[in-house]
Amino acid sequence: QLQLVESGGGLVQPGGSLRLSCAASGFSLRNYAVAWVRQAPGKEREGVSCIKNGDSSTYYADSIKGRFTISRDNAKNTVYLQIDSLKPEDTAVYSCAAGVGAACHGSRLNTINFWGRGTQVTVSS
Repeated sequence: QLQLVESGGGLVQPGGSLRLSCAASGFSLRNYAVAWVRQAPGKEREGVSCIKNGDSSTYYADSIKGRFTISRDNAKNTVYLQIDSLKPEDTAVYSCAAGVGAACHGSRLNTINFWGRGTQVTVSS
């Protein structure tokens, strides 16, 4: 089955850190650009970060720049999102998306072939 599966979410206190994973199964992420997006209750979906295939160039939304780090391990067929200095406003469902040969338009992809179902991140004391 071709799919993306996110993991690593949870409940964390403000100032804490999480590392989210986006693992592909049934296909290789090597030729895919991957983006992370988030959606908080009652808010629109927000693109937070994108990483290209090939040179692994990275892009971040201004709202999270400096606190989020996207990376990829093609050998593990996984893309990661390290989130540091978490704030309550980071509470959202975080999902990953992959596009074959896609471009990152800022923190978003211009083409999407696969979506994951998301993982919940809750920041609260």
